[in-house]
Amino acid sequence: MLLPGPGLKQIPALFVTMGMKNYLIVGASSGIGRQLALTLASRGSRVYGTYLTHPVEEETEGLSHHRLNVLDDEPDFGFVPETLDGLAYCPGSIRLKPFHRIKPEEFAKDYELQVLGAIRSIQQVLPRLKKSGQASVVLFSTVAVQHGFNFHSMVSASKGALEGLGRALAAELAPGIRVNLVAPSLTDTPLASGLLNSDSKREANAKRHPLQRTGEPADIANMAAFLLSDESAWITGQVMGVDGGISTLKL
Repeated sequence: MLLPGPGLKQIPALFVTMGMKNYLIVGASSGIGRQLALTLASRGSRVYGTYLTHPVEEETEGLSHHRLNVLDDEPDFGFVPETLDGLAYCPGSIRLKPFHRIKPEEFAKDYELQVLGAIRSIQQVLPRLKKSGQASVVLFSTVAVQHGFNFHSMVSASKGALEGLGRALAAELAPGIRVNLVAPSLTDTPLASGLLNSDSKREANAKRHPLQRTGEPADIANMAAFLLSDESAWITGQVMGVDGGISTLKL
C-alpha cells in the first residue's frame, strides 16, 4: 500500500489498519488492565473494558466500561461486538501465605478467579474471536511459576494452570486465534500495594531485579498490547517474561 507524502514511502498495510480493531479487556478498572485499555484506545482501537465493583468515571475516546462478574455461571457478554479481535484477561490476586496455613478452599477460590474466570470469558466470546480470523488472546502468569518463591504456592498453582491452558488453546485454536501469556515480576499496582507499602519494601524489591527497579503497569501493558496486535502475528503459545531480568539473570 502506498500512502501520499514526501517521497511516497511504502508502508505495509498492516500498520495502516492495525488501529481499527475491537478489544475486550476483562478487569480494566485498575492496574495493568486499566493501563492496557488506555494504551489500546490511544492507538485508535475500540476497547471494551470491564469492572466488578468500582466503575470508571472518566471518559476516554474509544474506551467504554461495562460491569461483569466472571464468577457468574454464565457471565453477560452482551456488550461485546459480533467481531472481536482480541481478549486480555487481567483479574488476579496475590495472596502470599505459608503453605501450611492455606486451606484447600482458598486454593479453590483463587483457581476460580484466575483460571475458571478466564475459561468462562474465552468460551463466551470464542465465536466472536473466530469471526476476526486473526484474533489474539493474552493471559497473565507470574515469574513465580517457573522460579519457586517462598509463600507463592497459591498464586503459582493458579498461574501454572493458566500457562498450561494457554499453551493447549494456542495449539487448538491455531491458526485463526493466537494465545500467549505475559509473566511479570512484582509490579507497582493496587493489587501489589501491600507488598510495596513502604520505602524500604520498594527499595528491597527493586534491588532483587537486575534492572534495579520495580515494574510499572506500562511495562507489562506494552507487552500485552504487542501480543494483541498484528505486529506479533507469528507468535503463539509463548510465555513472555517481563520481569526486570529476575527470571534469567543473577546479580
